[in-house]
Amino acid sequence: MKILKDIFAIFFPEVCLCCNEYLATNESVICLTCRHDLPLTNFSFEENNLIEKSFYGRIPLENATSLFYFFKKGTVQRLIHELKYNKQQQVGTFIGDWLGEQLIESNRFSTIDCIIPVPLHPKKLKKRGYNQVTTFGESLAKKLAIPFYSTILIRVSSTNTQTKKLRFDRWKNVQELFHVQNNFTLENKHVLLIDDVITTGATLEACYDALNKTKNLKISIACMAYTK
Repeated sequence: MKILKDIFAIFFPEVCLCCNEYLATNESVICLTCRHDLPLTNFSFEENNLIEKSFYGRIPLENATSLFYFFKKGTVQRLIHELKYNKQQQVGTFIGDWLGEQLIESNRFSTIDCIIPVPLHPKKLKKRGYNQVTTFGESLAKKLAIPFYSTILIRVSSTNTQTKKLRFDRWKNVQELFHVQNNFTLENKHVLLIDDVITTGATLEACYDALNKTKNLKISIACMAYTK
């Protein structure tokens, strides 16, 4: 099997999704040079980090983190673009494995019971064919040895974004955006809500408000990247 894989690699070599250079045999998804250049946040180890501060007065989170900072036209943007629009779902696994190792090393996320992704509307899911945070969530769940629930939180409105809405308008529209089904599964649980990129946090806030109707639920957040 390894021989066939090596032969395949000779004729169809993998390239780094950041710089397009050929990957060495010990590299995966991106080359080591690009990996060292990725802007890590280290929020997993930092209390009162920038994400947590951004939600002060909005929603009472337990903890929050992201693996990377997000900069326009930066390496992280290219990676997430490949995941989101070019079906390079191995990017989600790569980031999930990396962040999962951080969460295990950090004691701040040790009580997480399950992972729930921000969902796509069914029309968008059908058009794209996948939710870009699924492989990210699955790899996180595997690392943490906890369930990944992809169908409990559902999007019931095709509204693309709430970013430009005023806070009151976002709050009014929560019921139209997200709905929780079988929420008894989450009772007395600590949920890790995941997404790809945090910008204003409006979508995560709407998800929180929908989930928060569950009895004795605690919520933390983990994303691939945070827009500084």
